[in-house]
Amino acid sequence: MANTDTVELLRECDAGTKMAVDSIGEVLDKVHDSKLKNLLTQSKEQHEKLGNAAHSQLRTLGSDEKDPNPIAKSMSWMKTNLKLGMDDTDAAVAGLMTDGCNMGSKSLNKYLNQYSAADNTAKSICKELIFTEDHLRMDLREYL
Repeated sequence: MANTDTVELLRECDAGTKMAVDSIGEVLDKVHDSKLKNLLTQSKEQHEKLGNAAHSQLRTLGSDEKDPNPIAKSMSWMKTNLKLGMDDTDAAVAGLMTDGCNMGSKSLNKYLNQYSAADNTAKSICKELIFTEDHLRMDLREYL
């Protein structure tokens, strides 16, 4: 079996992509602008692709996947629904997604540093996820 850092980094990436896919899915039907909807749809697909890569590596290594923390997932759901219940504009969606990107990028960078002995494949998946989060955050600025 692979080293612990590799497995743990992949598990965190797997959980992060699930959280991102769920979060994007929650807001897509609230988006009015077709360009924003397309941007979020593409990001969702990219997160799914990277999640599948992490999951595949975990299976190869004989490890289980990791689901997002249920408390974090519940808090995200509540924040999203409360915020969009009061303000369902594209700016509100972009604000929520920007906050999510910031949290995702921060967490992934922390895990990349924490699990520094992970193999290059795991690090590559993590770095691509960080890039995806940062890229989406930059693209969302025009909607804030």
